[in-house]
Amino acid sequence: MQRQQLISYLDDELKTRLIKDYCPNGLQVEGSDTVQHIVTGVTASQRLIDVAIEKGADTVLVHHGYFWKGEEPTLTGMKRRRIGSLIQHNINLIAYHLPVDVHPVWGNNAQLGALMGCNDISALPGVDPNGVVMQGKVNTTFEGLIGTLEQALGRTCVATEAAAQHEITRIAWCTGGGQSFIEQAAMAGAQVFITGEVSEQTIHIAREMNIGFIAAGHHATERYGIKALGEHLASEFGLHVDFVDIDNPA
Repeated sequence: MQRQQLISYLDDELKTRLIKDYCPNGLQVEGSDTVQHIVTGVTASQRLIDVAIEKGADTVLVHHGYFWKGEEPTLTGMKRRRIGSLIQHNINLIAYHLPVDVHPVWGNNAQLGALMGCNDISALPGVDPNGVVMQGKVNTTFEGLIGTLEQALGRTCVATEAAAQHEITRIAWCTGGGQSFIEQAAMAGAQVFITGEVSEQTIHIAREMNIGFIAAGHHATERYGIKALGEHLASEFGLHVDFVDIDNPA
């Protein structure tokens, strides 16, 4: 398919015009006019680009691209090497950040909610109507929730349990670096808040607001949105799509 046809489709489906973000969403580096072979991944690292080159892909589709707000604008050093590799091999770089976090089907939050077996999923009130932070119902224990996450994500979680907590029925979550939303989750009545990262103060907040907290990894919690989006494109348009997971313990 033509590159512009793909971009227009993704922009419409992901509703990029309605979402204010910290980076440009859509085409970030222009390559081939025709898209036939896409490599998807979490972050447009040099390793992911190298794999795309090895596979003969014409397009890289990621969650974390380039040109973030406040980022050094010059094309030097690492950024020059990355972008130089894409241009040299005529590879498109397409990136969607918050639109891939919040999409109700292919989004990181939606996919993590499915992995945790949540029901009655909705946006956490008072944060963002697009669903930057989600809430849902489960029927488990704190230990059971950690076990589900560790088995599904293949990593050990950082966790602290709220006092006298037994059955867990209501949780909230935000993939990636969402630890700052823990207070809103607690005030909304969530028993446990799940995100990717943890800060020093997060544990104190969890203890003092009596809410369980689980940090399951920024990379680990954000693998599944871009993977699901790529699988959809393969099914919808018959494109060759390879998801490449570049390991990252963060």
